[in-house]
Amino acid sequence: MVIHELAALFDPSQSGLPKSALDSGTLQKALTVVFSITGSIALLIITIAGFQYILSQGSPQTVAKAKNAIIYAGIGLAISILGVSIVNFVVTRVT
Repeated sequence: MVIHELAALFDPSQSGLPKSALDSGTLQKALTVVFSITGSIALLIITIAGFQYILSQGSPQTVAKAKNAIIYAGIGLAISILGVSIVNFVVTRVT
């Protein structure tokens, strides 16, 4: 009996628990699409902020806004890349 319970810990199909309606492949694809869209938006914001920086003509307020937008969009891009990496890592380890 104890061996069966230990085996269920390592093999989810033996646990007797109902399977999720959403399998890991579908979840991975959905999250990859979400993180890809987020990354694309971040790249678009970086591009727009770069143009604002170039066209600011030395105005301190405009330069500061453009720099902040680039920094925050870069952080968002890094988070979305990290998110895709984490999802792929977890899904490959679980399945």
